[in-house]
Amino acid sequence: MKSVQLLQQAICYMEQHLLEDINYEDVAKSIYMSSYNFHRTFSTMADMTANEYIRNRRLSLAGQELQSTDISVIDAAYKYGYDTPESFSKAFSRFHGVSPRQAKRKGTQLHLFNPLVIKITVEGGSIMDYRIESQSGQKFVAMVKAFPNQIINDESDHSVSDFWGECYGKNLVEPMLSLRPRGKRDLYGLCSPAVKNETHFNYGIGVLVDEETDVSKLDELLAGGYTLWETKPMDYAVFKCMGKDGDCIGETWSKFFKEFVPQTGYVQTDDTDYEVYYEKGEEGLFCELWIPVVKQ
Repeated sequence: MKSVQLLQQAICYMEQHLLEDINYEDVAKSIYMSSYNFHRTFSTMADMTANEYIRNRRLSLAGQELQSTDISVIDAAYKYGYDTPESFSKAFSRFHGVSPRQAKRKGTQLHLFNPLVIKITVEGGSIMDYRIESQSGQKFVAMVKAFPNQIINDESDHSVSDFWGECYGKNLVEPMLSLRPRGKRDLYGLCSPAVKNETHFNYGIGVLVDEETDVSKLDELLAGGYTLWETKPMDYAVFKCMGKDGDCIGETWSKFFKEFVPQTGYVQTDDTDYEVYYEKGEEGLFCELWIPVVKQ
């Protein structure tokens, strides 16, 4: 329930500061949540990013004011956060389907975008299997790349999947797998919000480094651009993503925020979450999703 209340507080903050220069990072700070986790949580729950919500609300209000008052297009542009009347007109036209000048004519049809209200709804008696695992600190050797937070839950963005393709195409995966014994060559998709300025997150493709790992070539890999990724002791909620492609991962994240968190009292922490792609996984299993959690 607390996560739902926090999201409603975030919406209230956006509504109260719509005419100020704010973005999703400011909203995250207002509810004491990392920008990474807030962006992921909000966009999953609302099916849009916080920045999209702010932009849509401003354009909706701008349309109403242009049609019902004598405010000029120039004044409306500056009032609703645009640097120039031209950029305002382009955004306004994309949203409403008419120009700001046309909007001032009585009878012109405009789009209305009302404030969001987060509610818990009862949906079907579907079963969501999970388990809680206590994991000690772990080490991975991984190829790592930074990605902007804005791509999280953006279905049109393929940056992470392209990164997988790039690593396979450049033969960067096999050297890591060769460190592991056959039958245990599982790949990890590591995702961390722990980035200094919080505008980007790191994603790594790697393998576990433990007593069964051949570390004789580890220094060579690290010198060649690979990274040693470490996690601290943590409890994880573990979910099986069943399917033929990565769509099942997004579906599992959605269920995590919409079903698991409100019902169990667990919340995600600001630590590494990861996918495990097993060399020998059960039939129909795409990967396992490990999400760091703490009980509220």
